[in-house]
Amino acid sequence: MKEFDITITETLKRTVTVAAENREIAEALVHDQWGNGDHVLDADDFKEVFFTTEGERSLEPMLDVLLIQPHQPPVSVQIVNTLSALQESVNGHIQAVSPFADPVIIICNEEAKIQHQPLNRALYNRDGDLADIIAGPFLIAGLGEEDFASLSPELTAKYHKHFEKPEKFYTLCGQIVVQKEEPPKDNPSIHKARPSER
Repeated sequence: MKEFDITITETLKRTVTVAAENREIAEALVHDQWGNGDHVLDADDFKEVFFTTEGERSLEPMLDVLLIQPHQPPVSVQIVNTLSALQESVNGHIQAVSPFADPVIIICNEEAKIQHQPLNRALYNRDGDLADIIAGPFLIAGLGEEDFASLSPELTAKYHKHFEKPEKFYTLCGQIVVQKEEPPKDNPSIHKARPSER
């Protein structure tokens, strides 16, 4: 559901005949008469009406989250808290994973690896060992009592730093090696945008 601002413009017209030496004097004369209340337009003078849409707002609740794309630094975005918007952000069916002690959750594409989407970021267990690799874009959202929630400014800053550097993955002697990349300097790391409008 969305909310729209619609401007209604009604046009009233009346032709007034006056005697004058030229057009400019005639217009000035009628202008003065109208200003003095000699010509009051009413419903009989109605000619047409226009409807113009000037604004559009979503009535759905918005979430402040981090969007993390492969080979890119995290970006702060606002997203509509609906299943379709979340699916659009991660390019498919969503999966929610909560690997951190903080009240945050990773929202990713559950089929990203099967779809051969690019590997994105590594996840580690409490011992610091590689536990999993997230493929494709994913979101970091807050975790409310019953649903996803907006990230607080503190958690946004913490996880922006945690996932700040993009990662590359190699296999060396049967082991997966994770290499941090420097994020592109011309890519702003924080801005406001709606993934559905990208």
